[in-house]
Amino acid sequence: MIGIASLQDFYREMGFVNNNELETILPDGINKEIGHFNVFSIASTRKKLKETKVMPYNRRTYYKISLINGHNRAEYADKVIDIPKHGLLFASPKVPYNYIPQDEQQSGYFCIFTQEFLATSRSGVILDELPIFKPGGYPVFQLNENQVKELKQLFEKMFQELASDYPFKYDLLRNYVLELIHYGQKLQPDITQYTAHNATARITGLFVELLERQFPITSPGQQLELRAAKDYAERLAIHVNHLNKVLKENTGKTTSDFISGRLAQEAKILLKQTDWNVSEIAYALGFEEVAHFSNFFKKQAGLSPLAFRS
Repeated sequence: MIGIASLQDFYREMGFVNNNELETILPDGINKEIGHFNVFSIASTRKKLKETKVMPYNRRTYYKISLINGHNRAEYADKVIDIPKHGLLFASPKVPYNYIPQDEQQSGYFCIFTQEFLATSRSGVILDELPIFKPGGYPVFQLNENQVKELKQLFEKMFQELASDYPFKYDLLRNYVLELIHYGQKLQPDITQYTAHNATARITGLFVELLERQFPITSPGQQLELRAAKDYAERLAIHVNHLNKVLKENTGKTTSDFISGRLAQEAKILLKQTDWNVSEIAYALGFEEVAHFSNFFKKQAGLSPLAFRS
């Protein structure tokens, strides 16, 4: 399932289930003011997380940089990346992914941070404009032993600084995060490690899951989050033309065919099983004008919405 994992979700998985504990770590307004940063040991978090083997295939609301030691497999919509021993992995809120440990010998570090955390730096960096975080890029890099040693020292500096009383420690931590980002951007990806292993089937399955997660519509005030083909392509971090090509080849249907068919199905359910008026149903299904919804429904069902209801 494709979901959206927030910082609160992450910390709850870490065992901070008490609201008072969450408020200590994530005080109100922190994302709007100075942003959020934290750093962790992979070995220790594996003991705390409820799901120690498989991460959900989610889009997260924060950025994450991981130094991974151990055999792992990273899965994105259009690629599966094998990490035999050591890897540096960059994750963006725009790109859903998961990584699956392939053995029990897992160690390393990771840090999480929000856009606001770096937005307060003098660098003026816009994360989504950096090559390392752009959809369709190469977010995982193989590392040799010397590179692992260098990055380990950088993460250890983060731990030390975060625990210190230095009044400007967050300025230093921002510099360390930027150093990690530039370290990754200087690495040349090994293209041979990126494989389209069953990529078309993965994309098709993820698209169908994402489409179905929009339903059911349970109240007139609810509105579809994803309405057009480009919305789904952006969530899957692939080009809309590629998504359409994959679906057409695998199923014989275009992206628009899938979306229109599912919208018509939900419209029929709402017309038969609720007392919502046509305007409310049109809004919930993402139509700005009732006339547009009526024309759409008549094309799909052969009847007007009111004729179908009666």
